[in-house]
Amino acid sequence: MSKLYSYNQYTLKSTRLRRWVRCQKRRWKRRVLQVLEAYNHDHWVAKLFDGFMIGLISLNVLAFSFETVYAISIPYKSHFNNFETFSSLIFTADYILRLWACTLRQRYRHPLWGRIKFAIRPLSIIDLLSILPFYLFLFFQDLVFIREIHLLRLVRLLKISRYSSSIRTLGKVVSAKRNDLLSAIFTVFTLLMISASLVYFVEHAAQPELFPSIPASMWWSVVTLTSVGYGDVYPVTPIGKLLGGVIAVLGLGLVALPTGILASGFAEEVQQRRVSPVCPHCGKRLQ
Repeated sequence: MSKLYSYNQYTLKSTRLRRWVRCQKRRWKRRVLQVLEAYNHDHWVAKLFDGFMIGLISLNVLAFSFETVYAISIPYKSHFNNFETFSSLIFTADYILRLWACTLRQRYRHPLWGRIKFAIRPLSIIDLLSILPFYLFLFFQDLVFIREIHLLRLVRLLKISRYSSSIRTLGKVVSAKRNDLLSAIFTVFTLLMISASLVYFVEHAAQPELFPSIPASMWWSVVTLTSVGYGDVYPVTPIGKLLGGVIAVLGLGLVALPTGILASGFAEEVQQRRVSPVCPHCGKRLQ
């Protein structure tokens, strides 16, 4: 009887211990999500973390640029390497913590498939690509393409959308106006094809080396539509000059269409923010 009582006591304590461990795990996951994932909150730790990550990403982009200046990168090579190691470890910890805590959300609740689903999100793929060059260089230093793979470090610039409300607003505007933007881009592409085709047939006989084909003539169309005007390729025939003037005037309005769409989208987003407040905990807009 005493043995049975002792066994029941042990089972009860073990059950309480497991419950306490699960409770603590959920508590820490909630804290991690509060700092890493929650948007538009007033938690000072989260604000400090966002500022730190934005600064770290900015410094990484600057370091990547200055590494191409041999007068700077060669004397301070060890400093650049140490900074890259420090940054990669921070980004790795950020990625692992997000992957660990994501199961607290309903859509990623499964311990395996939920994490796989979380890992294939666009932002999670960006996080993985941002740390990939460091570990490839660490374990496979003899790879032929290892120098080119360092270009993936620029992906870290996309990570800044996690920590900047302005960049997130831009993403929301582009997503909300994607149909209008696609229509405007299709219109610009149509005008580009028409202008390249017309200038090819008008100028090919006079300048076969500058307008050898329609795809080659598209360079002139892009430069003219955007009003850049490099001057390396231009029409010389009277009809070609008339065509160039008409296309340049049309390009002033059509190429500016996406800018106008984005500007209206920003105005709508700002107005919506004023009308509907944002939850300080989850970042969702309150209706």
